Amino acid sequence: MSKVIYKFGDDISTDIIYPGRFMATVLPSETPEFAFADEKDLNKLLNSKTVPADSIIIGGKNFGCGSSREQACSTLKGHELIIIAKNFARIFLQNSINLGLKTVICPDIDADVNDELEISEDKVFNKTKGKEYNIIPHTKTQQEIIQAGGLIPYSRKRLIEGSK
Repeated sequence: MSKVIYKFGDDISTDIIYPGRFMATVLPSETPEFAFADEKDLNKLLNSKTVPADSIIIGGKNFGCGSSREQACSTLKGHELIIIAKNFARIFLQNSINLGLKTVICPDIDADVNDELEISEDKVFNKTKGKEYNIIPHTKTQQEIIQAGGLIPYSRKRLIEGSK
């Protein structure tokens, strides 16, 4: 079970997630420091190192819209967050899969900060509100890529398995 640490509305752009002025910093080990840099409370919380892995950020529609910067996903992956949104911008979603960022498409999600959520293959259960919401699942291959930690580890695994 995971806890919601922050809730956004619709149209959260990659510039909100990872502001363009930090584009000179591209190493996945360095990008997490700048996650939501202009959302001061959230940035401070994330950088406090007190947020457990698999904590949840809730988004509305079109999460990750804007530029195709990969750093918007790597900065979130660096904090080991789960992003649940009503839907995601196409390029952001593909970047998140390629990097192994846990994303959940849940069109009817209703959750607030501090709600405890449980995620199954096809539903999100809001234990705090006593409600459940259907998920639009990723394809089997997308799920395997995310579970492997991203496209590179997934491809490496497939190559090793194929050589046996």
